[in-house]
Amino acid sequence: QVQLVESGGGLVQSGGSLRLPCAASGRTFNIYAMGWFRQAPGKEREFVAAITWNTGGTYYADSVKGRFTISKDFVKYTMYLQMNSLKPEDTAVYYCAATSKSVPLRSSGVDYWGKGTLVTVSS
Repeated sequence: QVQLVESGGGLVQSGGSLRLPCAASGRTFNIYAMGWFRQAPGKEREFVAAITWNTGGTYYADSVKGRFTISKDFVKYTMYLQMNSLKPEDTAVYYCAATSKSVPLRSSGVDYWGKGTLVTVSS
């Protein structure tokens, strides 16, 4: 099993920035890629960004390209989501995800989930 713990959520004004870390523990050698999803009230969970653990290849949803940056610390087994130029529509619970075989571009492909951290962007 892999355990994922997110942190860094909070309240920020429109145009502001936040950084979300996600620390992985347990059978981390099983991890192929990690990513972030988000779920706003009344909406389905959606893909935000992902990174492959060994090669560092990155993937982004169109809605966050140019504003969000995903990165990793291989030694600490921690992934980060740097969020800049935040908008009220970015308000959601952000979930850390990990997969053992493929890039987590869809919720159905995720093997491990964190419990989520709330990001609220005020206008």
